[in-house]
Amino acid sequence: MLTNPSQVILRNSNLFDNQNVLVINYEDDHLPKHLLEHANKVTALALDYHHHLQMEPETSSELSIFFGHSLPNDELFDTAIIYYPKAKALAAYLINLAGQHLKPGGQLVVVGENKGGVRSIVKQIPAYFDKPFKVDNARHCLLYISELIDQAPKIKLADWVSKYQLDTPQGEITVCNLVGVFSEKRLDEGTKLLLSNLPRMKGRVLDFGCGAGVIAAALLKAQPKLQIECVDINAMALASCELTLKANNFIAATYPSDGLNQTQDKFDGIISNPPFHDGLKGTTEIVKNFVSDSVKKLKKGGVWHIVANRHLAYSDIILDNFGQVNVIAENNKYKIYSNKFNK
Repeated sequence: MLTNPSQVILRNSNLFDNQNVLVINYEDDHLPKHLLEHANKVTALALDYHHHLQMEPETSSELSIFFGHSLPNDELFDTAIIYYPKAKALAAYLINLAGQHLKPGGQLVVVGENKGGVRSIVKQIPAYFDKPFKVDNARHCLLYISELIDQAPKIKLADWVSKYQLDTPQGEITVCNLVGVFSEKRLDEGTKLLLSNLPRMKGRVLDFGCGAGVIAAALLKAQPKLQIECVDINAMALASCELTLKANNFIAATYPSDGLNQTQDKFDGIISNPPFHDGLKGTTEIVKNFVSDSVKKLKKGGVWHIVANRHLAYSDIILDNFGQVNVIAENNKYKIYSNKFNK
């Protein structure tokens, strides 16, 4: 099933006839494969690792699939398609990335939902593109096209980073936050409660949903001998985490994982401010999977230490998997669950 933006793209398939097409930030469907019915060749770059995994089996000589914040080569394309992101600042980065990979006179296509800010493209487009114009309005989405009229600047990640000092209970750390990654330039309440109640950990520890690396950096500041692995599903978050670790002279492994699926072997500890925030049925299922997968990934005696919105239904799920529920700290918004796996 194609998402609404993908359906709008295919409504305008004549734009891609016999072309070499780049698709950036595609959604959870097989749009890149469908484009091969019109384009000669398609290259797809996912910023979401789950989306990448959905498309990766479809790789062929005509369809190249990549995950990350950039392409691994300097290939140029006739057309670049951008799915307009939720974060406006990330849109500017993706436009620059597209411009960098377009041939002179190449076509930029931007699609997004009406409520998602895609109209901003008209004011947001840089001078190396001509003024975008709307070519379709359907399925609650808008589609714009533009043309590359001048050479786009090469992307330097340093130009897209917000770097700042952050006070944590473990001391001051430097945070490097790329566009599109959640950041308040202060310690959010949940993470503050988590870091204020850190257990002593040992050995190999997984930071699940690492974001910009705040928890990993604070943990290494307090317990520098830990072997930390940082995972996230978002390419910009992983790049931010790497930059944060480097800025603080810390070393940790950083890699993409869809849930815990790409982690290897078992851990002495798992720590997280999980990216599950609403109380919807789908979120409850994600929470259930996270807890049960965590149990499978912990060594006997391993520590599981997370912060969660207090309205999320963790207690019964934790009881089912760990045999007990330990809330070691809480406030009016969050709870700290800290369990040892002893089965």
